[in-house]
Amino acid sequence: MSLVIDTLRTSPVTEELSEAEVEILAELFEVQDYKTGEVIVQPKDEQPDNLYILASGDIEVKIESNGEESTVHVLKPGDLAGMITFAGGAASQVSATLYAVGPTKVLSMQRLRFEGLLNSHPKLVYRVMRGVIRNMHGIVRRVNSESAELSNYIYKTGGRY
Repeated sequence: MSLVIDTLRTSPVTEELSEAEVEILAELFEVQDYKTGEVIVQPKDEQPDNLYILASGDIEVKIESNGEESTVHVLKPGDLAGMITFAGGAASQVSATLYAVGPTKVLSMQRLRFEGLLNSHPKLVYRVMRGVIRNMHGIVRRVNSESAELSNYIYKTGGRY
C-alpha cells in the first residue's frame, strides 16, 4: 500500500486532497506489474475507462499511422494515462497503445469504483477530477507549444531557424 500512497502523494490528482482523502482514494487503486515491451493499454481494450498512474518505470506512448507505430511521448513516474475515457469519453477515442519500457508498475483505478465515492465523498471526487483536468490542460499546452515550434521550423518563421 505504501507504493500506492507514495505515488498518489506526487500525483496531480491529489494536489487538493488531505492525507485522509489520499488514503480513501488509495483503496481504489490496484498495482499492476509489466515487463519490458508488454502492452498496458491499447485501443478497444476491455477496460478502457481506467485511470492509470505510472508508479515506476517508463511507458512509451505509440500511435499507428500508415500501418506503422511511432512514439509520440514517454510517460515518467507520476504521469497519468487513460484520462479521456476515465472522464467519460468513448472507447473509440482511444488511439494510443501504451508499452512498458523496462520493468514497470502502474496504479490502475476503475471509473466505476471511483464513481462509488460520489455519494460518500463528493468533494474528493470533485477535487480529483479538477486534478485530472489540470493534467489534461498541461498536456494540451505542451502539444500546442510543440506544434507551434514545429510550424516555425517548417515555415522558418519567428526568426529562430
